[in-house]
Amino acid sequence: MTHYKISTIAPEHFVQLEALQRLIYPTLSAQELMRTEHFASQYTLFAAGQIVVLDGERVIGQGSGFFCNFDFDQPTHTFAEFCDHFYFRNHNPDGAYYYGADISVHPDYRGRSIGKMIYQARKALVRSHNKRGIVAGGLLPGFARYKHQMSAHAYVDKVVACELKDPTLSFQLKEGFVVRNLLQNYIEDSASDNWATLILWENPDFTAEKINT
Repeated sequence: MTHYKISTIAPEHFVQLEALQRLIYPTLSAQELMRTEHFASQYTLFAAGQIVVLDGERVIGQGSGFFCNFDFDQPTHTFAEFCDHFYFRNHNPDGAYYYGADISVHPDYRGRSIGKMIYQARKALVRSHNKRGIVAGGLLPGFARYKHQMSAHAYVDKVVACELKDPTLSFQLKEGFVVRNLLQNYIEDSASDNWATLILWENPDFTAEKINT
């Protein structure tokens, strides 16, 4: 893993990032995928929040997101709307949270801790800006296998209890995230019937006194 480089987004990455989206998410509707124009906007507005992992010049992973405020008492939202249809023009430098829009790892590089590298970079960003934490909507790729046997809520409960393993949620739980809610019709995904988790990682180093200093 030492020869992989973690960086932030640059214009030369845009085309590869679009191709990675299509490769990683075959069950998503085409309108849910980020394209070069979206990555260009994200680069312009908040390049520091767009993490890229490289093997030489090859993009092998990415994690996108932006700062925002989030009301956990009214959590319902869709992926596209909350992300300003992936342009991130609603990025708020003073927002309390980093919203994790997407994490993608090239299939050829899975099992090599690339996802962990991205999460570590996100956590470091949150700590350095004294944000409260990371909030995200998480896909449930493993639910496709069980959706004819149980509800999404029952499936998530079993994953949280370690009775089932989900490729995405189980990893997020190991990274210190907790499930705060479930989001219906969050994203057009045939595998999960449009369900997602609302997950949260709280920054243990957050200091309220630093906000106004």
